[in-house]
Amino acid sequence: MENKLFLITEQEITVQEVVDKVSDRNAGAINCFIGTVREMTKGKKTLYLAYEAYVPMAEKKLAQIGDEIKERWPHTQVAITHRIGELAISDLAVVIAVSTPHRNDSYEASRYAIERIKEIVPIWKKEHWEDGQKWIGDQLEKTAYPKGAPKMEELND
Repeated sequence: MENKLFLITEQEITVQEVVDKVSDRNAGAINCFIGTVREMTKGKKTLYLAYEAYVPMAEKKLAQIGDEIKERWPHTQVAITHRIGELAISDLAVVIAVSTPHRNDSYEASRYAIERIKEIVPIWKKEHWEDGQKWIGDQLEKTAYPKGAPKMEELND
């Protein structure tokens, strides 16, 4: 996997590779958030998920989140890798690693990162169930879509 701090990839994510990107001799804590594909959502059985992203903009937005975190929690290192493509149940969808001098900051920064990803990063998730499929995500509420992103009519299939 590439050594970029903020990466969108079609490859399986290796947690240790993401953690290694933020290892720091002055860090007292490294927090790692791992988002996985779950089978049951609101009583519906998920067969698999398909993630799509406008990759250049998504990586820029992930880097923006990293900058926001460093501004809010000084001396913090951040790495975020998000997978796209077809993911099976239990596959890793996103790994966020945050190192900080103190543990509480690592928890807060990690939570901040996942919430901001859902708010601003052009990544879309299509859930596939036994009886249908649907695009899911906060970004679907936005009115402007970047070039290459799914069109509104595609999102409602």
